[in-house]
Order: sequence, then structure tokens, then C-alpha cells
Amino acid sequence: MQRHSLLGRTGDVSGRYRVYTAGGGGRRILGWCALTVSAIKTAEVLVVEDDAVILNTLAYNLARQGFGVQKAMSGAEALKMARQLRPDLILLDVMLPGESGIRVCEKIREEDQEVVIVMVTAKDAEEDKVQGFEAGADDYVTKPFGIKELVARINANLKRSTASPGARGRILEAGDLWLDTKNFTARVKDEPMNLRLKEFELLVALASQPGELKSREELAKEVWGHAGVGSSRTIDVHIRRIRASLGKSDYEYVHTARGLGYRFEARPKDGSNVENSVVDERATVEAHD
Repeated sequence: MQRHSLLGRTGDVSGRYRVYTAGGGGRRILGWCALTVSAIKTAEVLVVEDDAVILNTLAYNLARQGFGVQKAMSGAEALKMARQLRPDLILLDVMLPGESGIRVCEKIREEDQEVVIVMVTAKDAEEDKVQGFEAGADDYVTKPFGIKELVARINANLKRSTASPGARGRILEAGDLWLDTKNFTARVKDEPMNLRLKEFELLVALASQPGELKSREELAKEVWGHAGVGSSRTIDVHIRRIRASLGKSDYEYVHTARGLGYRFEARPKDGSNVENSVVDERATVEAHD
């Protein structure tokens, strides 16, 4: 009886794999087949805790369990990050400096009905839990608790959530630019921008890591899924279109590092960065969306 097996490159999640047949006469190549493994969406968790030791311990252990983790140490910081990051779940301590966790929960719930909120408290009184639930919390965890219990609570609440993990998108803000990665919308000075899909994705790729230099090859892999486009001037043409769409802004956002790539930074238009904002007009290759 012949047995077929797939042998591929170590670490690959997609690509071409050789198909062998194994029998009495040894192995021989039957041909190639494509094998694609879809990436698993990671649930994003925002941990809000004013004690740095507890905060870092929770963040470390949740990251080890495979969650994407962001941290906040105050109610104001939590509100800002909840708006921008749109996490799947917020682990919110009740005892915060300034505004209490209960009040922060109320404010988050006024703006976001989908996010899962799990309150963390040292109080086990029924009245405190009732206040949390009335504020919009989905669940309560009482200190002290074990990481296994916490992860089980998080997973149980995420399963009940209607939103797919990692699919809630993010809000990116810089200067007078506003990007909504879930709804693929962009605004500058509160006016909608007319961007093509690849232009939007390219702008998000840059804006997601402000100040970081990205080569054409890196951007091509992130936006188009392969680096082949980076050898052409397609990236440059898209950058030129993005800059044109940002013309009304009071800031310069996309800056050229000649021979290296592009960097995103919100710099006021004061004339000092004019050279950096000029795209090589020799770009003649037609862009492909």
C-alpha cells in the first residue's frame, strides 16, 4: 500500500510542498501541492491595574497563554487605550487612583457595547459586584486568584462574545489624522479621505509603528503579502497618492529615507521637512491594487 506524505520547509505556514509516494521501491516525487495554514486570530486583552508588580505579572502570564496584551495604570489611560486599540477584553481593577474602576467601566460601556469587561477586586461583598454589573461589567474576579482560573474566566467570556477575537480593529490617531482599521475609514482634519484599499493598508502599516523605518520590501510583504512588488516603483506611486490625499493636513506624515524606505511621523508643516516629503517623480511604473 502506498502512503502519501507532505514534506515542506521548516517554519513555513504556506507555500509549495513536494508530495512523495512511499512504497517498496522507495520514494519518488509525485508533484507539488499548495498548503496554506490560516493564521489564528489572537484575542487582545487590555489590563488596567495601578500596581506595577501585579500589572507586569498579569501581562507576562497572559502573554504566555497566547493573548495579545496591552497595559494601563490609570482610568484616563485605560479610556484612551480602549478607544484606540479596541481590545477584545478589558481586565479592569476596581481600585484605581482618581476615577474608580466602576466609573471607568461606565464610560467604556457608553462608547463600546461589544468589549468584554472583567472586573478585578479585592472586595468580595455582593454590593460591590452588583455595582460592577450595573456599570456594564460582564464578570468579576476576586483577589487573590490563580492564573489558571483567570485564563478560564477570560476564555469563557470570549466564547460568549459576539465579536471574533482580534477582529475589532484599531483606531490610530496622529496629528489631525484618524484611521479606523476595522471599517477601513480615514479622516484628516475631520474630513473623509478618498483612499484606495492598498493605499489605506499601506498608510496603516506605517502609522501602526510611528518612527520606525520600513523598507519597500517590508511594506510589500505586509500589504501585498510578498516582497516582489518592492523591486518596482509601485510602493512609491502609492506613497505619492497617499501624500496627495493628505495635502489638506497641517502635518507631514510619510517621510522618505532615501535608498532605505519610509518612516511615519506627524511633523508640523513648517517648511523644514519639504525635502523629505517629496516623492521621486521619476516613478512611472503603474501601481497595481
